[in-house]
Amino acid sequence: MNSWLSDRLHGCLSLSLGRVLARFLQRGLTLAIAFLCIVGLSGLFSPSASAVLTDDRYDGNIFALYGGNGSLVPARVNLKESLRLGRGALLLFYVDDSSDCKLFSPLLNQMQAFYTKNLTLIPVPVDSLDPDTSNYSPTDEGFYYRGLVPQTVLINAEGEKVFDQEGRIEFPVVDVAVRQMLGLPGINPAYQFRNTKKQINEINP
Repeated sequence: MNSWLSDRLHGCLSLSLGRVLARFLQRGLTLAIAFLCIVGLSGLFSPSASAVLTDDRYDGNIFALYGGNGSLVPARVNLKESLRLGRGALLLFYVDDSSDCKLFSPLLNQMQAFYTKNLTLIPVPVDSLDPDTSNYSPTDEGFYYRGLVPQTVLINAEGEKVFDQEGRIEFPVVDVAVRQMLGLPGINPAYQFRNTKKQINEINP
């Protein structure tokens, strides 16, 4: 009898301890999952996860984030096709993880607003280019890349390079070159171009 009672008590204690341990583990697992969720959400909103205009970190498509027009990439027409159609082209060589390229990206948006019917705009990610430039001909975008970004190149309808400048440049500088290439009259000096520096913010224009 005593042995039977002892076994029953031992069984009850084991069952109770098992239930307590199971509840403890369940609560611990729930708390651990909640903690991981909180950490993950805080990471989404921390400064290190936000798009920053002034650093050389990859944030994504710079034309969508900073230029205001993600539809510019990939280019719908390449240089060879543009020349075949008798259209001049503006090439912009860039990388997505360059602060200079981020700051410069609104230029293509402005060019599209002014010259979309007369000029082919071709953003060229340099990561896609063959390092061996001997593989390129004058009808290939890579033929004109000189190793720095951003780089802006104008090719007229005859396939001649008429403008080539590295670094960030203001829209009026490119505008003059485009108008000369297309044979358009100069713009009224009183006209105020939109300031691209004010057009950009940390996420979208």
